[in-house]
Amino acid sequence: MDQLPFDQPHPNLLEELKELREKINYHNYLYNTLDQPEISDYEYDQLFNRLKEIERNHPELITPDSPTQKVGAKPSERFQKVNHPTQVLSLTNAFGSQETMDWYNRLLRLEPELEKADFVLEPKLDGLTVVLHYYNGVFTLGATRGDGLVGEDITANLRTIPSLPLRIPVKPGIIVPREIVFRGEALILKEDFTKLNAELEAKGEKTYLNPRNTAAGSLRQLDPAITASRPLKLFVYQILHASDTIPDTQEGILDYIKALGLPCDSLRWHADNIQDAIAICEAQTMARHDWPFEADGIVIKINNQTLSNRLGSIGKDARGAVAFKYPGEVVETSLLDIQNNVGRTGVITPLAILESVMVGGVVVKQATLHNFDFIADKDIRIGDRVLLKRAGEVIPYIISSIPEKRDGSQIPFIPPSNCPSCDTALIKDSDAVAWYCENVNCPAQLNRTIENYASRTAMDIAGLGEKIVVQLTEAGLLKSIADLYILRKDELLKLDKFGELKASNLLNAIEASKSQSLQRLIIGLGIHGIGEVSAGDLARHFKSLDALAQASPDDLQSIPGIGPNTAESIVHWFSQTQNQATLQRLKSYGIWPVIQEQAKTESPKPLEGLTFVITGTLPNMSRDEAKQLIESNGGKTTGSVSKNTSYLLLGENPGSKLDKALDLGIPTISEEDLNNILNI
Repeated sequence: MDQLPFDQPHPNLLEELKELREKINYHNYLYNTLDQPEISDYEYDQLFNRLKEIERNHPELITPDSPTQKVGAKPSERFQKVNHPTQVLSLTNAFGSQETMDWYNRLLRLEPELEKADFVLEPKLDGLTVVLHYYNGVFTLGATRGDGLVGEDITANLRTIPSLPLRIPVKPGIIVPREIVFRGEALILKEDFTKLNAELEAKGEKTYLNPRNTAAGSLRQLDPAITASRPLKLFVYQILHASDTIPDTQEGILDYIKALGLPCDSLRWHADNIQDAIAICEAQTMARHDWPFEADGIVIKINNQTLSNRLGSIGKDARGAVAFKYPGEVVETSLLDIQNNVGRTGVITPLAILESVMVGGVVVKQATLHNFDFIADKDIRIGDRVLLKRAGEVIPYIISSIPEKRDGSQIPFIPPSNCPSCDTALIKDSDAVAWYCENVNCPAQLNRTIENYASRTAMDIAGLGEKIVVQLTEAGLLKSIADLYILRKDELLKLDKFGELKASNLLNAIEASKSQSLQRLIIGLGIHGIGEVSAGDLARHFKSLDALAQASPDDLQSIPGIGPNTAESIVHWFSQTQNQATLQRLKSYGIWPVIQEQAKTESPKPLEGLTFVITGTLPNMSRDEAKQLIESNGGKTTGSVSKNTSYLLLGENPGSKLDKALDLGIPTISEEDLNNILNI
């Protein structure tokens, strides 16, 4: 393109404006996207300054897609919510070649045509996912991914990214759909991040920890001027929606995106089969450190988009792609101490207190040590130099100690025998590694104990959610689940945001829980290893807590599904003095359900002997209603698929249970099929 002769007046102001914007957009594309400028900075500034001059003199001619509008608008008071045109799906992670083959083999059982598929591989960019809307070639809306269905409107901030064209095409001759929505990733290149931190440090300002968080934080600023000051880049890699036909392969889509003038990462690979795809990923293990951006893996995508779309999704994950994840970074640091933490379920977890160290751009001061057996097997001592890793680039954990760096000051770790919170003797399953506290009133797990007791599957106390439980325990009103039944309205009214209606509703819900079933009460007690199914089995067999409390391990093991470890856990729970005291209080308050003996009917129930697992959303029933229907007709329901499962009751958007059922050859039925069996 020739430079405009600005020393002469243009015959038509509108034509000049149009030509200026086309030239500037074109040179922005060459400079920011292709990194292939054709003119000098001075020549570009001449074009841009002339455009600003015209718009300053004629503000009525300013349009949203003008290059001058990238500098940022007035700060927004808040981010508006945006509904995406289609669900913005996430990815299944595969750590290494075996998990990647497992993903492929699962899909192969669903779609045999996959055996002939080829693949496109792209770096798994570590930035912020953005959704870009264009209408008649003009950028009209930009949003974050959010929960995949609804995101946040960050249009003003996205306008400031130099590589994002406000109008497409950036050069003549390209035809675009009237409506087209792209998915991309906003990020900061490693080189730019280093420069940014150097500039901030020179000014004496706070520096940033890693490019990913900096990019995400930059785009979620209320003031677009702040976003404009950050060296953000953008790569587009997917078309979520288009009003016209688009290419039917991932390779074709990437080429099409690039032809439209949007920034597209040039780093990608093609594989004829899954074996070649895995080989490429493995070959890039070390090479990835030379990529210009942070990335923790490679995305393997089925090239044939018709096939990929036919596979659909599982939960929020697209089935047609997988993220091949690389091992996390390993660093060395000092183990200063080991703390014993009581988890919300009573499990005691050793926590490493570390000398601060940077791992993958994050400062780490604490890490998990898994369990006490791990510490003993690895001979990890307080004061050791240790190797630290981030699992999946997220959760830090200790790999091992470095014995050769010991100087004699290191101290062997001695696991606790009693709970560090309530001093109750800890117990451990013979075939498990976890030690846990079974005191139902243990302060460290009190909130979790009460939440479980009040949950929908247990005593179903409406209004007693997590925040209310914390409020009641912090006020000293609850030190045991039994304290629920001596709560007074005048005590509740003293608490923040508790009015007459809220207090009355909570007390009424607590009172109503006194009539709940024995199965629900057993669930509410939180006995280690006891879930909904086993609680129902125990209730039907023993009929009362009095009988259950007196049961021996042999009595308990006579029930199908109750093994020696679970039997021992039940016996131990009822032997604890604190638990016995809580049970006596519950009994005195009238919470002591008993199943009355009923005359057996001669004819068996239609679902007797059958075991069901429920997955997905049923059209006309909730899961609880489906469970009640199955169990009232003699069937059993369990939470996981096994070889003993008779049927998988299948609803919309099924989860991983469907894959497991397909693996085991378990038949699936719909809600309509179930109703037909029961003649409903």
